[in-house]
Amino acid sequence: MSSATSTRAFAPFEWMVALRYLRARRKEGFISVIAGFSFIGIMLGVATLIIVMAVMNGFRQELFDKMLGLNGHVVVHSLGEFTDYDEVANRVRKVEGVKYALPLVEGQVLISTPYTSSGALVRGLREADLKSLKSISSNIRFGTLDGFDDNPGLALGSRMANSLNVKVGDEVSILTPRGPSTALGTAPRVKRYPVAAIFEIGMSEYDASILFMPLKEAQRYFSQPDKVTVLEVVLDSPDEVADLAPKIITAGGPTIYVSDWRQRNATFFTALQVERNVMFLILALIVLVAALNIISGLIMLVKDKGRDIAILRTIGATRGAVMRIFFIAGASIGVVGTVAGFALGVLVCLNIDRIRGVIAWLTDTELFPAELYYLSQLPADMDSGETGTVVIMALVLSVLATVYPSWRASRLDPVEALRYE
Repeated sequence: MSSATSTRAFAPFEWMVALRYLRARRKEGFISVIAGFSFIGIMLGVATLIIVMAVMNGFRQELFDKMLGLNGHVVVHSLGEFTDYDEVANRVRKVEGVKYALPLVEGQVLISTPYTSSGALVRGLREADLKSLKSISSNIRFGTLDGFDDNPGLALGSRMANSLNVKVGDEVSILTPRGPSTALGTAPRVKRYPVAAIFEIGMSEYDASILFMPLKEAQRYFSQPDKVTVLEVVLDSPDEVADLAPKIITAGGPTIYVSDWRQRNATFFTALQVERNVMFLILALIVLVAALNIISGLIMLVKDKGRDIAILRTIGATRGAVMRIFFIAGASIGVVGTVAGFALGVLVCLNIDRIRGVIAWLTDTELFPAELYYLSQLPADMDSGETGTVVIMALVLSVLATVYPSWRASRLDPVEALRYE
């Protein structure tokens, strides 16, 4: 073996020896088992991290889209009775970055049929404004929103319609305690309405508890003639709410104040973020344990190959060459395991809902029930930056795990090794 071959970093000779050491022989079977477990550990650790982070991202994004698709990004309140809502809405719409400004009447009711009843939240909107909410207008399952203003009817969520056992054209009764005032106090108001449309936005809580009514009819029903409860403002980008809220206040005038989606959902989204960060740290320990397995496997391999190392050193291999041989052997496990974990994670993420369905069918159980997790399907949203962080972390841990055993191999004294062999 020439000196050039022995001293050139990562020469083919070093790769050949390193990869040969990874192949099992009968007396080295235990070492190969440890290497196999290290590979499986890193693969499963990387795949699990990618899958869990993608599912949590998808869960957050789906909730974010559905919650903000139904509710305004900014809610405009009036200090007094909100009677000049059309003028305020027109001024707010002119603010750059504002997409819609929707006058809204809101109230709690009891909705019932001859067979059952449940609580519901009524949202009174004009037909054009309701159609501008794509989370509703693009998810009409039965019926239509055409003529919504002229033919007073209700648009119900699919889960509410199922629980009441009604379909389009059926009539339901709604009751509110905020009825007409009499000498004996406020009397409850009961009125029957036909079901005009049934929607399904995919968030079980909303599909089961919200119904829409024409704005004029809602004003009459809740005894708020020419008044609205709030003005809901939809922005081009919800992330710009901090910059646009002061402009909306200025445009709306001195009689208004605003709240935004961050304030209304701060606890919810903060809890999701904390849970996501903690899950990342916990699952990263899987990769760390697999990296420690690489260390133990390489240390055992170095002890087993003491005679081979001594022979390599006596025929001209440098300390650096020996170190690189064991570095390649350990890093190969980490790199191949990381690549396999990345491929497995991506494959599962692309088919996550099908896999959920298969597991649910095999176990005869309902995984991720919509009533508990709010969503009708399991989402997965892979973030390229996050996935890259997982892959880089696994590669770095794998490479660092090989440094100490490789250094130990390079410091082995060939004379001592051959003497005790």
